[in-house]
Amino acid sequence: MQKKKICLLKGEKFLYFVIGLLIIGDLLGPAFSSAMLSKTNIEVESVKSKITKQEKLNESLSMKINELSSLDKIESVATSYGLEYNNSNIRIISE
Repeated sequence: MQKKKICLLKGEKFLYFVIGLLIIGDLLGPAFSSAMLSKTNIEVESVKSKITKQEKLNESLSMKINELSSLDKIESVATSYGLEYNNSNIRIISE
């Protein structure tokens, strides 16, 4: 008996190649996507941490501004420079 030689056409070779790629992609796709999701979640948590630190710093600086801009502080600085308190010369500027 003679063996039959299997002859594949160019289109069949391409089709088998594409099917192989799809199978490999189907197997590796979920692992790759979950790794990317995990990496993204880590980056989000890092950014949230930075935002929290910045908000605390902003709050601290805001409290410092309020403390330094109090009327008592202004009067003490003015008297240390030899200035007098004159209520008619005070202007309040608001944003």
